[in-house]
Amino acid sequence: MYAKCQLGLLLLAVFFTTTLDAQLTLPAGSPEAEVTQRVGITDITIHYNRPYVKGREIWGKLVPYGFNDLGFGTSKSAPWRAGADYNTTIEFTDDVTIEGNAVSAGKYALFFAIEENGDVTGILSSNTTSWGSYFYDEAEDVLRFNVKAKDLETSVELLTFGFDTVEANSAVASLKWEKKEIPFTIEVNVKDIVMKGIANDLRNPKGFRQTNWDQAANYAFGAGDLDKALEWANASISGNFFSKESFSNLSLKSRILAKQGKQEEAYQFLDKAIALGNAREIYGAGTQLLATDKTKALSILKANVKQNKGAWPSNYGLARAYSAKGDFKNAIKSLNQSMKVAPANFKPRLEQSLEKLKNGEDIN
Repeated sequence: MYAKCQLGLLLLAVFFTTTLDAQLTLPAGSPEAEVTQRVGITDITIHYNRPYVKGREIWGKLVPYGFNDLGFGTSKSAPWRAGADYNTTIEFTDDVTIEGNAVSAGKYALFFAIEENGDVTGILSSNTTSWGSYFYDEAEDVLRFNVKAKDLETSVELLTFGFDTVEANSAVASLKWEKKEIPFTIEVNVKDIVMKGIANDLRNPKGFRQTNWDQAANYAFGAGDLDKALEWANASISGNFFSKESFSNLSLKSRILAKQGKQEEAYQFLDKAIALGNAREIYGAGTQLLATDKTKALSILKANVKQNKGAWPSNYGLARAYSAKGDFKNAIKSLNQSMKVAPANFKPRLEQSLEKLKNGEDIN
């Protein structure tokens, strides 16, 4: 009985100790936030806590200039944590460059050392879990880069990271607080990352679907890698269990060969593609040639009308081909035929084209 009583008292003591140690969940004084921007297929994520200005003098006071002994922790020369509470972190899912400096994929602490003249030293550190910069260690630096702070006309009360400028291969990240902005440019080699990812995907189960080879070839073609585009298009056309000829892969191969200067061979594959295409596909292939080979375009668009029995938009394409060659009489005939089967929402455009043809104007 005594042993049971002792055990009960012990369990009660553990319960109260655990209960007393537990902390309430309360709002943070500096709200936690995260912002992510995708460039190509690369995600850039900044995680931080957002202090308020609250009428305080920020630059040179609350955020001291340069590197400082903060009076706590191990660092005697600490930069600013670029936020509040835990380290501000920045993470990249692929390799990038910051202000022209190479940075490997991964997660880093982000610090700034700001000078009174607006010069800023940005720092990426491998230590991502410390509280602020009290334990900052220069030996853990992965990168230092230099940027310039900008003055803002309107004060920003709550510290904010964002991506105001985003382009195909880069983004400008910026910290805004009070009347200062600290921007820095992150560049991504989108083409190389995507091409490397595609090459890897085609070796895993994704490579067992023909449509993925078509998408791969199309991306490579758009990215200017003609050799790889041709390799992947050929794999879609023949030689694999999933391979088969289609308008898509044959017409793409034709465009690749044309880019390589092999025009005669390109037309051979284009003719094979036309035999498999529907009215819209052939319309697209034919009208693309209007700027470079009007005679071939006319031949293709005539075949479209015959092959697809005048289905929309075959006669419209033929009208454009006749117009491009200056044969407005036959262009008008074809356009009138097109009017009979065109969607209602497209007929106003056809009527405008008809008026132009009657006035002897090209509709292309």
